[in-house]
Amino acid sequence: MLEKFEKFNRRLSGWFEWIGFFAIFLMVVLTCVDVFGAKLFRTPVFGALDVMMLAQLIAVSFAVSMALIAGRHVQVEFFVPLLPKRLQHLVDCIVHFLGFALFVFIVWRLFVYGYHMKIGGEESMTARIPLWPFAYAAAIGCVPVCLIFLQHFFCSIQKLVKK
Repeated sequence: MLEKFEKFNRRLSGWFEWIGFFAIFLMVVLTCVDVFGAKLFRTPVFGALDVMMLAQLIAVSFAVSMALIAGRHVQVEFFVPLLPKRLQHLVDCIVHFLGFALFVFIVWRLFVYGYHMKIGGEESMTARIPLWPFAYAAAIGCVPVCLIFLQHFFCSIQKLVKK
């Protein structure tokens, strides 16, 4: 059952990674167009900084789950490897549960924040782009992270019980 859950997480994170990739691609294209427009034609792209800010948000929040799967997050491992295996698995359980709880809290608060931004009519400074859809998108982008931490938590429990 955990294998199916892992396959689902990997597939979902792969799709989300592509969304993040397209946001980064948009940032590259927009930067090139903005620089050429400003230097050659003396007309920069209107609202380029607003779009860059929002594209960065999308790129980070939609790519974080695949980075977690690939093990590209910073980890400090100088004390735990010295512990007995059983205690290492217990620490893994606690860490993965805390990561799961943290990202559930982040997703919840991003939805609340998006709602308040929608009610308040928050917009970007220059281009007047509504910001609430991007808060909701960031929340949705963090959902696979919750699922991955949950999967790692269950795997850690399984290892703890086996040993």
